[in-house]
Amino acid sequence: MLDLQPGWAVVGNDGRRVGDIRHVGQNYMLVSTALMSGDLHVPASAIANVDRDVVHLNLSAREAGLMGWEQPPRDEDAPTNNEPDLHRHV
Repeated sequence: MLDLQPGWAVVGNDGRRVGDIRHVGQNYMLVSTALMSGDLHVPASAIANVDRDVVHLNLSAREAGLMGWEQPPRDEDAPTNNEPDLHRHV
C-alpha cells in the first residue's frame, strides 16, 4: 500500500475503470469514482496487482460498486503491532 499514489487509476478485473486514488491508508485506498456516486473505500484485500500507475482489483468494476464501500472502515486505519516491545524499559 505504501507504493500507491494519489491520482493512479483503479480498474476492475474486467478492464473497466473504477476511478482514481484520492488517498492511501494503511488498510484501504479512497477512490474517487466518475460513474458511481461518491467515493469508495477499497480495502487492500481487493487489490490483485499493480502495474505502473494502475491498480488492478480482483473483482469487476460493477462488483466494486456493489460492495458497500461507500462507508469508511469502522476500524481506525492505523498499523497494528501485536509484537511485544522488547526495547521498552519498565
